[in-house]
Amino acid sequence: MIRTTSSKQLTIAEFDWPFETALDKNNRWVRLSECIPWDELAESYYQGLPADRGRPLKDARLVIGAVIIKHKLCLSDMETVLQIQENPYLQYFVGLPGYQATAPFAPSLLVEIRKRMGEAVFEGFHRAIIDAHEGKKPEKPEPQTPTEIAACFEPEVGPTEELATLPPDETEDQASPESTEVTHQGQLILDATVVEQAIRFPTDLSLLNEAREFSEQIIDTLCANLKVNKKPRTYRQVARKRYLKTAQKKNKTRKEIHKAVGSQLRFVKRNLNSINKLLDAYSIIPLKPKDHKYLLVVNTLFEQQKQMYSSRSHSIENRIVSIHQPHVRPIVRGKSQAKVEFGSKIHVSIIDGISFLDELSWDAFNEGNHMMNYVEQYKQRFGVYPKELLADQIYCTRANRAALKEKHIKLIAKPLGRPSAVQIHLSPGERNPIEGKFGQAKTGYGLNRIKARLKGTSETWIACIFLVLNLVKLAGVAPLYLINNWIKSFSAKLKQNIYCINLELLQQELFLLRNIQFYKR
Repeated sequence: MIRTTSSKQLTIAEFDWPFETALDKNNRWVRLSECIPWDELAESYYQGLPADRGRPLKDARLVIGAVIIKHKLCLSDMETVLQIQENPYLQYFVGLPGYQATAPFAPSLLVEIRKRMGEAVFEGFHRAIIDAHEGKKPEKPEPQTPTEIAACFEPEVGPTEELATLPPDETEDQASPESTEVTHQGQLILDATVVEQAIRFPTDLSLLNEAREFSEQIIDTLCANLKVNKKPRTYRQVARKRYLKTAQKKNKTRKEIHKAVGSQLRFVKRNLNSINKLLDAYSIIPLKPKDHKYLLVVNTLFEQQKQMYSSRSHSIENRIVSIHQPHVRPIVRGKSQAKVEFGSKIHVSIIDGISFLDELSWDAFNEGNHMMNYVEQYKQRFGVYPKELLADQIYCTRANRAALKEKHIKLIAKPLGRPSAVQIHLSPGERNPIEGKFGQAKTGYGLNRIKARLKGTSETWIACIFLVLNLVKLAGVAPLYLINNWIKSFSAKLKQNIYCINLELLQQELFLLRNIQFYKR
């Protein structure tokens, strides 16, 4: 059941605060709350949820605000709830009417929220942020000549006089800018990266030891349910000693690792055979869904490791690198820090400072082959194709160049053929926005270590980080919007009084103001 209240709530001065000290209206959380389109985000959050039945839901602003706080401050679920309970500014941010000493909800609710949020919800979030960003984005001042500056202070020309100044062969429709339909607009920057999961570095020996321990736990569970007097032999103490004998060595040879892996494979095979014999006594599998899932993962892991052991190789299709997270795959990137990363691969588009999560896959993919799909997604979002596309070398294939040329999209990249000694086609810092966005997300918001375990909750975790990035960008645009409006109104007053003013100086001051960092973490 949905119980919604408008997010256009009371001001910070009306917030019920039991102490005499007044709250600061310029606090970063107060200013950020004023920039977020809460009602539009709530509408996207409630879509697909039953409105007339079920237990009443928590208010959307409380839920979305808690998610923003969690990922902006890189907190755990429990710490997020505690911070909201202790901080009045955070309570105001999540929409509470006054200060309360009790926790607003249980920390386990954040897990259910991550399961509930899907791709459609975040697409609605990004649409609301785009609309808010377009409404608050300041217009860039165009350079003016001295003649144009003087013309600004002349009396305004009426509609009749303005049409009379047009050439005789030019009609009103040709003079109006709306008559020409815009088909290309904006710049699109593309890149991909790997989002690493918080898992232990996988080795064949450690994975088999973990699989053996899980199989022993399942044998204990089945024997307890059957109340058998004599358990099947597992040799768990011998297996543990043999594992530690090799794992604790500082330097291990290939022969020693191969021998230890073979030993663990035989222990796991014995345990799986014992489990199958115990399950024959049941008509229905008497395991919990979690234990049944682990049993299936252990069986698949055993088959993969057995095949690699026999062929003496270290690669196989859909290789499992974590029993708790079997959806995680090794992705070869060839980076200097780590040649192989374990997690999901994402593709991101940067459009006017706003980040869009175009694709998220747990298997490796070639982003260059999907480039035209990202271009079509741009058209679906904005109704036009990008005017320019800035991409890495992997995107610049001959097929992609021909497709972009056919759609009249300019590709800003290194051209084919021998390098030119005179013409510079791509400046060194032109791809900085997207590289900086990845660095900001990984170092500041925890994109380099996703701590969720389930596949769906991990995807929601990643999408929430990009939601916070866009909201921070939106909050940074809002002061510029107010400054720009102030300068426009100031210039209009000077026009009315016909004062002499140096507009070029005003433009320089506005440029300096735009480079001020209003919001710091």
